[in-house]
Amino acid sequence: MKVGVLSLQGAVEEHLNMVRKCGFEGIKVKTPGDLEKVERLIIPGGESTTIGKLAKIYGLDKAIIKRGQEGMPIFGTCAGMILLAREIQDSNQIRFGLIDILVERNAFGRQVDSFEADLEIKVLTGEPFRAVFIRAPYIKKTGSKVKILAKLDSKIVMAQQDNILVSAFHPELTDDLRIHKYFLSENY
Repeated sequence: MKVGVLSLQGAVEEHLNMVRKCGFEGIKVKTPGDLEKVERLIIPGGESTTIGKLAKIYGLDKAIIKRGQEGMPIFGTCAGMILLAREIQDSNQIRFGLIDILVERNAFGRQVDSFEADLEIKVLTGEPFRAVFIRAPYIKKTGSKVKILAKLDSKIVMAQQDNILVSAFHPELTDDLRIHKYFLSENY
């Protein structure tokens, strides 16, 4: 299986490394043609406004929306979660609107407020997942078809709606492959 990582800005290499460690071929996606070559897509953390603007310039915004609506599995981390959201609190920035959530950007504070926390994630077995939060958003509201997979205190930080998976944190910045393995599994 070929797994694409949107390669416009952000934690691209880290996600590609995780995909390879899971035993799959990782491909950088920079054009709609690249997107056509992959069966799944990861949208990395980074700066959501920049990634959105570049996606629009390269025609990837419409291509991603089309593939997502057709059922291609897409996983967005941090900025990727913001871009996949239907609504962004107090923002009209570019978004793909593929998961029925309302997100708040930088909800845990600025870069200096970055932290790690242990999370119980409903789709994972074993020990808690050590999650890395960097200028992280969180989900303020979900639609009825969205499954909440993890919370930090009362804040929703991981969710799934059909083929779309999102996390407010950066699993690619850990050595724990469980979330990527979940996304890349046959049952996903």
